[in-house]
Amino acid sequence: MTFSEQKSKFLAMPDNLKGIATILVAAIGFSTMVALIKFAGQNLHVTQILFVRQLVMVVIVAPAIISHFPESLKTSRLDLQIYRIIGATIAMLFGFYAVIHMPLADATAIGFAKSFFVTIAAILILKEKVGPRRWIAVIIGFFGVILMVRPGTDGFNIISVYALIGSASAGLVMVIIRKLSQTDSPTTILTYQAIVVGILVAIPAWYYWKSPTMNEWMLLIAIGIISYGAQMLNVYAYKWGEASLLASIDYIRLLYSTAFGYFLFAQLPGPYTWIGSTIIIAASIYTIQRERRHKQNLASSPEGRGYTN
Repeated sequence: MTFSEQKSKFLAMPDNLKGIATILVAAIGFSTMVALIKFAGQNLHVTQILFVRQLVMVVIVAPAIISHFPESLKTSRLDLQIYRIIGATIAMLFGFYAVIHMPLADATAIGFAKSFFVTIAAILILKEKVGPRRWIAVIIGFFGVILMVRPGTDGFNIISVYALIGSASAGLVMVIIRKLSQTDSPTTILTYQAIVVGILVAIPAWYYWKSPTMNEWMLLIAIGIISYGAQMLNVYAYKWGEASLLASIDYIRLLYSTAFGYFLFAQLPGPYTWIGSTIIIAASIYTIQRERRHKQNLASSPEGRGYTN
């Protein structure tokens, strides 16, 4: 069967099935990306990794930016663009740092807590009304986070707090993008993020810069390419499938991260991670289903899921 025939057969599938197949591949892409970040971070500073990642992504999206220039820089809400860029930078710096210095499964599981921060940010920014059931889900979810972080115990690791800060920032960014998309085009949002985040990390990247080996250059370039590819697959998946269904399936990334952590870094999550992540995922899926009933689709939107900020 030729590629064209395979493509036609795929496109003829039911939308939800196409979405599921695509989100599974996107999840592999995101999990591969964080594994490569962990590899690169053994010798290179996190700002250097993020700077090269942004540079590669800017090169990839440059045709779209140029073709829409100068409209791609026109924004009706510069304030929200600034908040979004700051939030995305914090989310990626802290999230990447946690990936480098924690077991992949632990960093991934804590990252899922962004759904709860979305609920809180939606109340503050979008003036969304949240019922008692979703508040209970948020409280239960944070109990799962506390179980994983274990503050005040011998098992406490400050890096887990960094992961939580990254997760909170990612949740905030998801809500800001939803607000921003009411006035600005996706191209404008993408242009500001791709260029300005790279500029913000350029100085610390230069300060901490270490000349990468050929293998490290290949890692850094691959991180940028895979990041873009996974993000685009994510977008297409949500274009085809039902958001709440796909968001629930997206949690399979925990299994992928566990497998990568075991086979590549000889790391396995402990019992607190399994119990805490189970609570977080269950509470997150419940939150997503409640959003579906109320037709809100915030925690289940493609923006901000994974390192797509």
